Amino acid sequence: MSVPMLFLWLLACLSCLQFTLYFLGYEKKEAIPEDPAERARWMFSRPAVLELTHNWGTENDESFAGYHSGNTEPKGFGHIGLAVPDVYAACKRFEELGVKFVKTPDGGSMKGLAFIQDPDGYWIEILNPNTSKDFASK
Repeated sequence: MSVPMLFLWLLACLSCLQFTLYFLGYEKKEAIPEDPAERARWMFSRPAVLELTHNWGTENDESFAGYHSGNTEPKGFGHIGLAVPDVYAACKRFEELGVKFVKTPDGGSMKGLAFIQDPDGYWIEILNPNTSKDFASK
């Protein structure tokens, strides 16, 4: 039996403020839209997209002592992000399961997305494909 090859492609890279977002997914390279706004909408509507956040600075810090969750000083790898069809429904389920929240969907200044913690304390962003295009096209 033949197993098809899967390739993880960089779908988009966005540098903002003091961090860079890398979005990875298993897609056909030729299917990735060229237009940045269309690419953002398309990317966040895929069945699975892995977001890696690089908080700048640790790569040049000689006193950097090693890896950690990235959400305390010195900041480094910050979180992964998962796109879901309905952030509020997902968060209701997480709450029912006793998942710890860093940010609820309506908490803070960025509405409609949430941050939860895995059992090791790593942050996971919960976002919606239809609203995520707003920050990606700025």
